[in-house]
Amino acid sequence: MNFSEVLASNSLFKVIADSARELGVEAYVIGGYVRDLILNRPSKDIDIVSVGSGVELAEKVAERLGVQVIVFKNFGTAQLKTDDLEVEFVGARRESYRSESRKPIVEDGTLQDDQNRRDFTINAMGISLNIANYGDLIDPFNGMSDLRKKLIRTPLEPGITFSDDPLRMMRAARFATQLNFDIEPDTFDGLVQMAERISIISKERINDELNKIILAKTPSYGFKLLHQAGILKLIFPEFVELQGAEYQDGKGHKDNFYHTLQVLDNISKHTNDLWLRWAAIMHDIAKPATKRFDKKVGWTFHGHEELGARMTPRIFRQMKLPMNESMRFVQKLVRLHLRPIALSKEEITDSALRRLLFDAGDDLEALMTLCRADITSKNPDKVRKHLANFDKVEQKLYDLEERDKIRNFQPVITGEVIMQAFGLKPSAEVGIIKTAVREAILDGIIPNQYEQAFGLMVEEGKKLGLELKVIAESD
Repeated sequence: MNFSEVLASNSLFKVIADSARELGVEAYVIGGYVRDLILNRPSKDIDIVSVGSGVELAEKVAERLGVQVIVFKNFGTAQLKTDDLEVEFVGARRESYRSESRKPIVEDGTLQDDQNRRDFTINAMGISLNIANYGDLIDPFNGMSDLRKKLIRTPLEPGITFSDDPLRMMRAARFATQLNFDIEPDTFDGLVQMAERISIISKERINDELNKIILAKTPSYGFKLLHQAGILKLIFPEFVELQGAEYQDGKGHKDNFYHTLQVLDNISKHTNDLWLRWAAIMHDIAKPATKRFDKKVGWTFHGHEELGARMTPRIFRQMKLPMNESMRFVQKLVRLHLRPIALSKEEITDSALRRLLFDAGDDLEALMTLCRADITSKNPDKVRKHLANFDKVEQKLYDLEERDKIRNFQPVITGEVIMQAFGLKPSAEVGIIKTAVREAILDGIIPNQYEQAFGLMVEEGKKLGLELKVIAESD
């Protein structure tokens, strides 16, 4: 198979070919770009292998294109950007590993050596940029056949490939999920046998692959593969603890592992936001810790939303996930995910709606998306009924917000106003009064207007034995 016509559509490949010929080295396009070219998938990353110095080739190409090149001396690689493409150059190399480390001993090698060290057959294909066979597909491991069969398979014996770099086990699950491929049986057996070796890989590298699985069209597939291979319990044990349905006195509960995966798939149909998908993963994470059996009502998980919110920072920290606003967003949605569901089952009061608007703030739409995804009944009538109830709750929320502007509101009586009015320094009394005013506004007892709120502040101060010192004025 020859791709010279395809290569002709991008002048970059001619520049690389001419530069390689001038330096007297061989050059090949290899890896993911070739795979995606055959699959007709968009790709912005191009890997070039030089049988010679990859850095020298990169510098020559950069000179011809008039762009900057970034050299990574420790790795013997170089990178440049042109138009919207990112091109990485590396010299063909041979790698060997010690069992206790994933840092390879690297030596110069042939194209065959370089293809041998690739993770999967579909990523080991190359296209020649050399005069003698320009555009020819070089496919020593029948990667083209595996693309047709939709198979993930290692080029060498799986134990060798996964021992060399255990992250490839995560990548197997990731590619299978992104491409909707199967993992070839011997390769999957290699995952099972080598699972424990994932422990030598940094959590940051594991997370990078896990997040790519989470962002796939049907992320549950990747989670199931990792679980069946025995890897998921090593990288995310709290998630695996969700598995299982227990029965007592004829009463059972759903398997929260598979329920959560269904919620994740559901939400993935409506958002590409990584952290909203993480909220779906985490929303029931505390159910195992809160599971109780009540003879009257059966299995309960009271307080799992609050405990789950408290667990979120610990899990993010131990998994080396970001401890910033992304974590706080997930934590917030875990804490609030039952609130709209509860409102849909009862007579809705304006007070309850105001509190939800206030607590959810700008994340209300994300919260409602999560709650809709959380409906996983196999009974379509039940699903339709719940969704219709959510429609009513959502409309009431928007109507109330339009009227009261309560989302993200700030009470007109601030801590500074309270301290000035009563001659106080920062203290518990200030917090008590401020909370009382806020609650009265949320309950609809008073509007969020200065005069009425000031009057309530004075009354609350009297209850605490405080006397008005200064009549503060509204801004």
